Amino acid sequence: MPKKIIPTGAQKRSLMIHFVIFAIATVVSWMFYDKGVVGWAYPWPAWTTAAWGLALIGHACAVFTSYEDKGHEEQARQARNG
Repeated sequence: MPKKIIPTGAQKRSLMIHFVIFAIATVVSWMFYDKGVVGWAYPWPAWTTAAWGLALIGHACAVFTSYEDKGHEEQARQARNG
């Protein structure tokens, strides 16, 4: 059974920076949404929020659910030797 890889401090810090920038950009984009529009306005920030949110979930999964790949070194050696 492969071992779970413990995330490093740098990986956690990178994820936190990603989250903070996502939160700031999301709040700003929703604040500027439909400024000065009378009536209905297309909710364009929903697309960027959803896409970036999925990327953030993927980043978190990569940091916290990674397992070692025992065959990686063998594959790299074979690739180098052609």
